Amino acid sequence: MSLITEYPAWFVIFCIALGLLYAGLLYYKNRNEEFSLTINRWLAVFRFLAVFIISFLLLSPMVKTVFRKTEKPMIIVAQDNSESLVIGKDSGYIKNDYTTKIDRAIDDLKEDYQVKTFTFGNKVTEGVNYNFKDKQTDISTLFDELAVRYSNRNVGALVLASDGIFNRGLNPLYTSDQFRYPVYTIALGDTALRRDVFVSKVNFNRIAFLGNQFPVEVILGANMCKGLKTTLSVSKGGTILHSENITFNSNRYFQTYRLQLEAGEAGMQRYTIRLSQVEDEISTVNNEQDIFIDILDSKQKILLLSTAPHPDISALKTAIESNYNYEVTEATINEYVGQIESFNLVVMHQLPDGGSKGNTIVARARENKIPILYIVGTKTNLDQFNALNTGVRIVTAQKSFNETLPVFNPEFTLFTLSETTLKAFSGFPPLLTLFGEYNTSNSVNTLFVQQIGSLVTDYPLVFFSQTLDSKTGVVAGEGLWKWRLQDYMKNSNHDAFNEVVTKMIQFLSVKVDKSFFKVKGENNFLENEPVLFDAEVYNQSYELINSNDVEMIIKNSKGDEYPFEFGKTANAYQLNAGMLPVDNYTWEARVREGENIYTDDGAFTVSPLNIEAINTIADHNLLFQISEKTNGMMLYPEEVQTLPELIRGREDITTITYTDRKYSELINIPWLFGLILLLVSLEWFIRKRGGSY
Repeated sequence: MSLITEYPAWFVIFCIALGLLYAGLLYYKNRNEEFSLTINRWLAVFRFLAVFIISFLLLSPMVKTVFRKTEKPMIIVAQDNSESLVIGKDSGYIKNDYTTKIDRAIDDLKEDYQVKTFTFGNKVTEGVNYNFKDKQTDISTLFDELAVRYSNRNVGALVLASDGIFNRGLNPLYTSDQFRYPVYTIALGDTALRRDVFVSKVNFNRIAFLGNQFPVEVILGANMCKGLKTTLSVSKGGTILHSENITFNSNRYFQTYRLQLEAGEAGMQRYTIRLSQVEDEISTVNNEQDIFIDILDSKQKILLLSTAPHPDISALKTAIESNYNYEVTEATINEYVGQIESFNLVVMHQLPDGGSKGNTIVARARENKIPILYIVGTKTNLDQFNALNTGVRIVTAQKSFNETLPVFNPEFTLFTLSETTLKAFSGFPPLLTLFGEYNTSNSVNTLFVQQIGSLVTDYPLVFFSQTLDSKTGVVAGEGLWKWRLQDYMKNSNHDAFNEVVTKMIQFLSVKVDKSFFKVKGENNFLENEPVLFDAEVYNQSYELINSNDVEMIIKNSKGDEYPFEFGKTANAYQLNAGMLPVDNYTWEARVREGENIYTDDGAFTVSPLNIEAINTIADHNLLFQISEKTNGMMLYPEEVQTLPELIRGREDITTITYTDRKYSELINIPWLFGLILLLVSLEWFIRKRGGSY
């Protein structure tokens, strides 16, 4: 500790002089002989000290305190806990002998260093775990977390025990750039190529439609199996749907098999792709994979009506059918005799046209709350169109037309378009639109506005409006086929045009959900992911509330029930049901609101994750590169006991001394104020006792 001031040290002389002067003038000579010489001197000392301290405080003195702290080097030990470590032939050694050796090495290191241990796989956790059950390996996340957590700490070394196989995150060789300390790697696993057949990957669409065939692409591989045979089979519920024999023609075999399966049952269906075992196979865990496909009993049905054949009809139909979720029925208004109740959306090209049939279709659609997309053209009856209350009223003195370019409205919020599509539309040809004044209501949300010549107007070209129970879209011009041709001419595809049309159809065809209770969640989870749900409850004014409890029962395929209760958020609900076993599940949720009981139900699947079993060949080269790059060393499990001495032998792993300086103002010290008060109080008391003033 030391004492410093904002002024030169010799200013203390003035403080001493001031104290002496004050005490001398007052007590130099006791002319009235009120006090004895001894008391007089003591009073002078009290006055001197009080004045000196007060004047010294005017110099703003501070106490400087220097703290010195030592920090021993920190050794971080990170253990891979993924399944791939115990799939090979040395799994018994890793589970028993290796774990004993690494624990001894950790205990040895604790004698001289701070030791922090971590386990990594799906995620990073503190402490060492040897159950080897993690379904994925992410080394880069481990490196990132250590870099953040121990930034500016005295980290001596990182000990990374792994087989070098990573199947999630970035390449750890690049993320190790952030380390300024050596990485010692312990090379676990087996680098030898063992006999094994495995399902590498299965590509499939998660949605198919009842009665249709759907493709499944199986990528399978085999190591050291030349001349051997296996059987590829696909089954559902114990029934074999497809089977074929395969003969391997090389020791490093990879092949893609494309299958067509029949969607014969609606709902979430589980299919098992399996390869039969070969002789002396190292592991059979990777011989099969399960996939889950949601079989829908119908597509979204779109009715496309027109006054007469037109190039726009073909362009729209082709764009809509580019999405396999939609099924288009095309007809002219005079030919169509069917019902519209089964359709999800009606597209009316240049309708109404003045006839009564178009008005009948519109009335039936509105009665059944079926959305309508109007394409306004040269044959559209303007008076009938204006009477439909679509959100815009076109006022024109005489029926004449403009060529109008599309300009994207950046304030549009109903759905998003990709940057590529927006760029493509900036060069699209004009549509033929009615010339006149466009009066829009507040409910209109405009996607494209009209550009007439060089003037960008606020007139809508493509727009939407919606009420509580219906949606309406309008394209205020004909000639959409030119957009499709221009897209192909510029980009050699129809992606931009198809994206705009399918986004419009998707927005309009999705029904407005105004239920008072909604539960939202994914329909497929991986086995290492928590099952999450969100719920919303609305009152009769359609305001979010969460005053009552929401309960859910999850049921597996065997009928076992698991009850849960949602937790409350700010104004909604959330449930984390944890990680569930691989299976098909159904759920039912309920909540009581006043006298009403609202329910919701659904289904989901938990899919298996066998990625750790696909690649079982350890990548010791990666571990060696990380160690070389960071000036560390790669060790094998048999050499673990030498690790503590290797670390102790490094001169760059040393104890660090930190110096911390602290400054505090002397005037803030409470006991100093008490001392001044004591001095003046003693002087006052003695003077009063002696009868002085």
